[in-house]
Amino acid sequence: MKPAVASVWKQLGAAAEALRECHLRDMFAADAERFANHSAVWHDWLLDYSKQRVDANAMSLLRALWLVADMPDWIARMRAGEPINHTERRAALHIALRHPAGKGTIAHTGRDVMPAVHAELAKMRRFCTEIHGRHWRGATGEPITDVVNIGIGGSDLGPRMATQALAAHRHRDIRVHYVANLDAADLATVLSGLRPATTLFVIASKTFTTQETMQNAASARAWLVAALGEAAVARHFVAVSTNLGEVARFGIDPANAFAFWDWVGGRYSLWSVIGLPLALAIGFDNFEKLLAGAHAMDEHFFAAPPEANLPGLLALLEIWNTNFLGADNRALLPYSQSLGLLPRYLQQLEMESNGKQIDRQGQPLNHATSPIVWGEAGTNGQHAFYQLIHQGGRLIPCEFIVCREADFDLPGHHEKLLANCFAQAEALMRGKTLAETTAELSSAGLPADEVARLAPYRSFPGNQPSTTLLLPRLDPFNLGALIALYEHKVFAESVIWDINPFDQWGVEYGKQLASRLLPIIEGKADTTGLDSSTRGLIAWVSANTTAG
Repeated sequence: MKPAVASVWKQLGAAAEALRECHLRDMFAADAERFANHSAVWHDWLLDYSKQRVDANAMSLLRALWLVADMPDWIARMRAGEPINHTERRAALHIALRHPAGKGTIAHTGRDVMPAVHAELAKMRRFCTEIHGRHWRGATGEPITDVVNIGIGGSDLGPRMATQALAAHRHRDIRVHYVANLDAADLATVLSGLRPATTLFVIASKTFTTQETMQNAASARAWLVAALGEAAVARHFVAVSTNLGEVARFGIDPANAFAFWDWVGGRYSLWSVIGLPLALAIGFDNFEKLLAGAHAMDEHFFAAPPEANLPGLLALLEIWNTNFLGADNRALLPYSQSLGLLPRYLQQLEMESNGKQIDRQGQPLNHATSPIVWGEAGTNGQHAFYQLIHQGGRLIPCEFIVCREADFDLPGHHEKLLANCFAQAEALMRGKTLAETTAELSSAGLPADEVARLAPYRSFPGNQPSTTLLLPRLDPFNLGALIALYEHKVFAESVIWDINPFDQWGVEYGKQLASRLLPIIEGKADTTGLDSSTRGLIAWVSANTTAG
């Protein structure tokens, strides 16, 4: 840790200690302007962090941390296409994928990447037009009605989450499905409701060698060929890949392969041709609005000072909660059924990016990094785990996301949803003292002995920190901005934590071990060199599997 960062870090530790015994309800009572002083606005978005356990001094120090960590310089390095993914010697230029045409160049190794980006987007548009216009026909001459995306990780979670989030904007003639899990139940369940003659598969794998994706692709191919024959493959499969040789060997016309680049990380790739199934689901015009929303958030992140920078504020507050208040997790609570997959998406984006304990110099860190991210859409979560947040005795910072307007406007629903969201944030902040509970039960007419018996159970400590992000509505533009918000939050955290958010060597190690174990499980190699547990597990499967 650089001396300047260490100095501010120490001051933040002292600030946290000074606030340790302060309760949020007392902070509100002491400051009539707390909401105004601890909130930020971007366009028609509102970020309310007044229910976080911070004061003016803590926020001032957090903003100082932003500057001494050289955040503006790191942002400039990312924008310049420098290899900030230093372990893989790659740039991280996902921002180029949503940069508008004619708005300047973005260079990688001295070459402007924008012509190639927009050429692929144009190819996506043409393909979407063919599918939506019913010009692309399957092997039997019927138009496509169902699209199955086969990918995993970043080739699945982003477009899957966004497709659900934008269900109100979906194209009326196309149904999009997603398959990721190697477990056959995933693919088999999807295929059971489809007709081969009207189904198109999108195989999303940069190398076209990803084990899970290619096994699912092979099984989907066998399903199609059994019904329509080998010649049908070219009309029912397209690829998102850069390995054109493997694409052709699979039977896909390389002309129907969509390309992306090694400076696009998987979990940052929604904006590229990985977003093809999403564009098919919502139409390419809406996909372009998604890109526009992300670009607008890019510009905000690049230019706004830390006190008004929404991704920056979320990053600084998480560092405060994690490194100075001791939280090891964060509950993500979207009060939107359409955003029901957002917690899963952000689990990958945040924990795969910042789940690291080695700094950029290759040395072990002496501070925590990414918290565990978990959550569920409200109001469902209220009837599942909110009890633990309210009375479980753990520090659980919460992040509420809610829209001012409903995307499906059924009378009587959205007002109740807003009321529940705001009420939960208030309850977590305020709590209910034993004296308040006693008075409440007494006023309800309960006998004194019953009041004394029940009051401890019905009291709440409160002081649980939360942030509320209030969006105007859930549409392609605002969803694009929301996803980019979290991408930049992750990057800002990584700068302060001094880690590389763009590699994932832990994931790669598990893949290596799985490749080593597969021939042993298939009976083609022996168990020499395995630990006793792994050897015992394989032996148990072998001895207890019924033949046939």
